[in-house]
Amino acid sequence: MSNNKKNVIAVKKPVKTDEMLAALAKAQEQALKPQTKPIANTAMASDASAQSKVIDREASTTADNDEAPKETQLKRYVIDSDEQKKSSKHQAAMQLNEKGFGSFIGTLTGIDVNDPKQFARAYYNPKEFFQGYVDSAFKVSRSKGQVRQLNSGWNPLIIFPQTDEVWLDVDESQLRAFSGLAINKTLGEKMTVTPLPQDSVNLERALEAFYSMDAFMWKIACWASKGRYPVTIDIKQPVYLKHWPNFTRLLVTPHALRIAALLVQGPRTLDNVAEVLNIKPQYVFVFISAASALGLAGQVKREADVLVQSPEVKSNKNKGLLSRILSVLRGKKA
Repeated sequence: MSNNKKNVIAVKKPVKTDEMLAALAKAQEQALKPQTKPIANTAMASDASAQSKVIDREASTTADNDEAPKETQLKRYVIDSDEQKKSSKHQAAMQLNEKGFGSFIGTLTGIDVNDPKQFARAYYNPKEFFQGYVDSAFKVSRSKGQVRQLNSGWNPLIIFPQTDEVWLDVDESQLRAFSGLAINKTLGEKMTVTPLPQDSVNLERALEAFYSMDAFMWKIACWASKGRYPVTIDIKQPVYLKHWPNFTRLLVTPHALRIAALLVQGPRTLDNVAEVLNIKPQYVFVFISAASALGLAGQVKREADVLVQSPEVKSNKNKGLLSRILSVLRGKKA
């Protein structure tokens, strides 16, 4: 086994708090050990030698035919450039703080989602919003394995199930506003899903208008929610998170990482999550709306599930996962 492998500290999924803290402590201990003189890595040397041979072959090819390599390099540059544009769109994760959340997510009238007495009314129905129609179109496109178009009387949404992408050429602020409107009574009858003609599938499209399916659905669910929870969730029953969301490509709402870290440990009611983390319920509601849209969140329905529910933990008595990790990194007792 190489020195590199010996120094690797692995944490198995699902990540548990105790295991993460133990791994960090071990890493800190290794970091404090005296460093020995590095030994030449034969695997790296071998890779470098092989890479050198590849470069020599490419140089030889260039000498034999100057024009062909230039064309190849140009094509390669164009492909890489295009992929970078799409990747930047896919990785458009944005972290919202509490101050900017209200103005970004939108406001509600007639209900205070942070008032426990109004929790029973603090829900929304995704089927009444753009979110519901997009979700249905996704399912049709994926089941048929065909490129489909969602027609709404607005700009068409094109779904590419093979690459898990969608294309919608609209301004971000327009999409946010449209996603927050209940359109079932106004545009519902105009919503149709149709196969895209083959001659239109391969048309060149603006790369900045591509989204990954998951990132798109997560985002429009946040905007439809406006801090409410989906009508499919029973506010009195615990919910759970099936696995950790890919936050590197998702809109990160306030306290999203803390909420996810708590829910992956076990089922909890939404109000208990807010109490334990000492945060506003609307942050929990919007997170669970987005997670439900991607199928990441589930509702406890069986009596056996309730029996294994995580114990009710009171807020502010235990350190959060992130603060405990920071304490370990700073050399303090967690």
